[in-house]
Amino acid sequence: MLCDSHGHLQMLPDVEIRDAIARARDAGVGRILVPGTTVADSRRAVEVAEAHDGILAAVGVHPHEAKDFDADRDLRVFEELLASPKAVAIGEIGLDFHYDHSPRDVQLAAFDVQLDFAARRALPVLIHNRESGAEILEALGRRPVRPDPGLYHSFTESADYGRRAIALGFRISFSGMLTFKAAENIRAAARDLPLAAMLVETDAPFLAPEPHRGKRCEPAFVIETARRLAAVKDVALAEVEAATTANFDALFGRGRP
Repeated sequence: MLCDSHGHLQMLPDVEIRDAIARARDAGVGRILVPGTTVADSRRAVEVAEAHDGILAAVGVHPHEAKDFDADRDLRVFEELLASPKAVAIGEIGLDFHYDHSPRDVQLAAFDVQLDFAARRALPVLIHNRESGAEILEALGRRPVRPDPGLYHSFTESADYGRRAIALGFRISFSGMLTFKAAENIRAAARDLPLAAMLVETDAPFLAPEPHRGKRCEPAFVIETARRLAAVKDVALAEVEAATTANFDALFGRGRP
């Protein structure tokens, strides 16, 4: 069995969600984590999770949307959403200094608040990092190390960076980018880092892996990333399945009791 640690099912048209989940099941995907990007999007993620077996949700405000983040208002909504046993993490949160859709100081402030909120709730975080790795490590390093603090979604940093993140307790998740022809840097990091700290994901509907490049991505495609990870690590696919599923369950379980 495989788990998709980051698939935005709520971004698919409503009439297509059930079929996408069925195709994922047929491909051997047993669980999918659906991250939120805004308050409204997080609410929808929880609704999708509650409507389907094997689907979990995360709530959070993406760095692109940090300009609209209001801590008092938004955290109250997140508290309400976390009453659902299907809401198991805080995310997608982080920093994005490539697009800068929100000012950097505003992104940093929203990231800090949501990191602290997750720590108070003892929930893992899903970290978005684009051209902001040093700043993210600095923010994480200011906080006490805690058990199972979360994962780096769609990891693209170096092996050295990955070792520093793992030392803080974080796991790393590889998306379909691992299969891209030009992504030898990502494969090099995957080769050098421990499988025991890895998960796989699709970031659906984005980042479709080979041989599906150019198509809308969906959770069934996570098998292609797992296959490439097995090849990069020179291990059997079953070993990747076992390790990444164990990591998924360690972080998110099958929903909170």
